[in-house]
Amino acid sequence: MITFPFEVPYDDLEVNVDDYVSAVFSCLESEFLVLPKGSGFIEYAVFEAGYEALKKSTRQFSAVTPENLQAATLEVPIALIVLRTILGFTPPEWAYVATQRTGLEITQGFIRNLDRRVRL
Repeated sequence: MITFPFEVPYDDLEVNVDDYVSAVFSCLESEFLVLPKGSGFIEYAVFEAGYEALKKSTRQFSAVTPENLQAATLEVPIALIVLRTILGFTPPEWAYVATQRTGLEITQGFIRNLDRRVRL
């Protein structure tokens, strides 16, 4: 059984730091690797292409304007998902904020469908 750093006195940790670092790293695994990957899953290369399109159209994010963002999303539609991700919005949050900012009713269903269509 592995002994973890939080299970030992600090003096022991300090003397054997490399052993405890190895113990922690040996147990790490990414849940990302075990997530189900359905048809809407975006591979890294696709996401990266969207990011690069945003970066290019906004001059490395120094000129973030509606026009520049629209240009990127028309050129590489996945850029819309990248932008949503950068902003930290889930599709329902995106719908809520869009409704608040525009005064138009933008439903979660609409945004979820848009998000999925872009990913597919």
